[in-house]
Formats: sequence, structure tokens, C-alpha cells
Amino acid sequence: MWGEEPRATGMFSRFDYIDAALATGDRFTDLVLGVDDPDTRLPDAPSWTLTDCAGHVAMAPSRFLGLARGDGEWCCSAVDVPDFNAKQIANLPTRDVRVLCRRLAEDLRELVDEVSHFHAQVPKMHFDGDRLIRADAALGLLIGEFVVHAHDIARAVGARWWVEPEVVLMVIRARQHILPSWVDPENAAGHSGTYDIRLRGCGERHVYEFTDGELVIDPPEPRRPDVHISVDPATALLAGYGRVSPGWIGLTGKGIAWGARPWLAPRLAQRFLPA
Repeated sequence: MWGEEPRATGMFSRFDYIDAALATGDRFTDLVLGVDDPDTRLPDAPSWTLTDCAGHVAMAPSRFLGLARGDGEWCCSAVDVPDFNAKQIANLPTRDVRVLCRRLAEDLRELVDEVSHFHAQVPKMHFDGDRLIRADAALGLLIGEFVVHAHDIARAVGARWWVEPEVVLMVIRARQHILPSWVDPENAAGHSGTYDIRLRGCGERHVYEFTDGELVIDPPEPRRPDVHISVDPATALLAGYGRVSPGWIGLTGKGIAWGARPWLAPRLAQRFLPA
């Protein structure tokens, strides 16, 4: 359901993000429209039906557009995101899946048209967790919505879902901008540890440095790593969204850990709030 390991790659342009957003958005709607029962329950989001999921995703492009223009809504604390999502789903303008998919497609094209006309000074936008990020790179977060929720639907109905490996990297890079605000204040309380994370097949590498529960990603002068992690990029992404367990990762060989404190690796995803 996911692509092979990505080749080494450099920076992505805004047009790379635009192309990926359009492609994954269209695939998401194709997947949704191919399911006969809109009340299908999603194992990875048990309180949601397919309609709930489609509605949540369909509202995302217009929300991102509002944020890019400086007049949208965001959660100051990531702890509040589940309540925000629940209210959004309860107040959907329609529960007709076809209408929702049409709105997603139309709003997405309006959003990418706006992004394509940004000048050299790209605006920054607020995002959940009270983060401030480049509005073009934020498309990586939107792509993550398409990718992960399509994975949820595909798993629920036994459908095939394909994602290009470069798209996986776009989402991972975009998430780096917001993860420090998504640290779970309970599960990370008092935690100090340095994680050297190596994404297989692409040369991508990141350092997550926790100090007394606070996270810095890729600090300029990192401490000696407590644990090294080599992991398949798609697996890293799914683990970050809580879609695969550490046990599954270890059993399949999709990830391995070594170093002075290798036992830290299986608990890394638990240091963050659910996405």
C-alpha cells in the first residue's frame, strides 16, 4: 500500500507540494467514492465513519486557505485538536459523500492556486499547537491528512492505497515544524533523551533532542545520541500518526534500534499527542 524506499532527494519546491497535494487529494476522493457504505467504521479511528472522515478531510483545504490568508482558526494547544475535530464533524455542511468530495476538489484547487501565486516572500501561517510555518510547506501537512486518512479507509475496506515515497518525505518534513508543540505533557514529562533517526533509502536524518520534556528537532549542537533508529520512511510516518505499533515495526524489520539506550525507541511515538 506504500511505495518503496525513496531515493536521495534535496529540497522540494512549492510546485512539488502543489503537484503532490492535487494528486493525493484526487486519489483520496476516488477511494472514498469507491466505497459503497458511507457508514463503514474505521478501525484506526473507531469513533469515525467513512462519512466523518471524508467530511473532516474535505474541510481541510478551505481551513488551510483561511490560515494562509491570516483569518483562519487554529488550536493554541494541540491538546484541543480532538475537540476541534469533533465539533467540525458535528457541524459539517452536508453528510453527502459526493458533495463533500466535490467541495474538497474545488477548495483544494483554490488553495493551490493561491500558493502558486505567492511571491518570493512566502507568508507564514499559524497552525495547531500555536506554530508559525511557511504557508507553502504547510501543504505537506495537508497532504498528510490525505495520505493517512486514505490509509485508514483503505484498511477498513481492504482497498489498495499507494503513496509515492517522495510524498512521504514531504509529509515527514512538514511535520518537523509542528512536532515540538505536539509533545504529550504527561508521557514526556521529565524525559531527556537524544534520538538519531535515519530514514532508509534517502539519506534523510534527524535528531530529536528531549530535555526535561521539551523537544528540539535538529539542534545546531546536538548531544551524543542515546539511541540510533533506522526506519523505513513510510513506517516512520504511520508510527508518527499512531497507525502501527512498535511491536509490528520490530517484527517486520521495518525499523531497528541500537545504542546506549535502545529501549527508548519503542516509546518515542508515545511521547507525542495522537494526531
